[in-house]
Amino acid sequence: MISKFLGKLKSILFKSAVTPAPPLKKEKKAAKSAKTKTKTKAKSKTKAVNSKKNIETLTTLPGVGAKSAKALYEAGFKTTKAVIAADEKDLLAVSGVGINLVKKLKKLK
Repeated sequence: MISKFLGKLKSILFKSAVTPAPPLKKEKKAAKSAKTKTKTKAKSKTKAVNSKKNIETLTTLPGVGAKSAKALYEAGFKTTKAVIAADEKDLLAVSGVGINLVKKLKKLK
């Protein structure tokens, strides 16, 4: 019983001390995945910047503040033209948009 314990202890201690060298293919894959991650981060930053710009553009509409602009953007109304052209029912379905805001927006048509 003690010999089994010592055998397991030796295997645990010596496994951590000696690590086999990874094959070269895995290193290449790791480098590729690192490049892909940086590209993905760059794309997500670009999308975040574009969404902020679009939300700021929506705030130029009369009666539309930051919260309602964000709600409209998330509901799929990406441009001011899309908001103005939208049906009243579709606008009222967006949380944070009330009847008074819809009336102001319909006057712009």
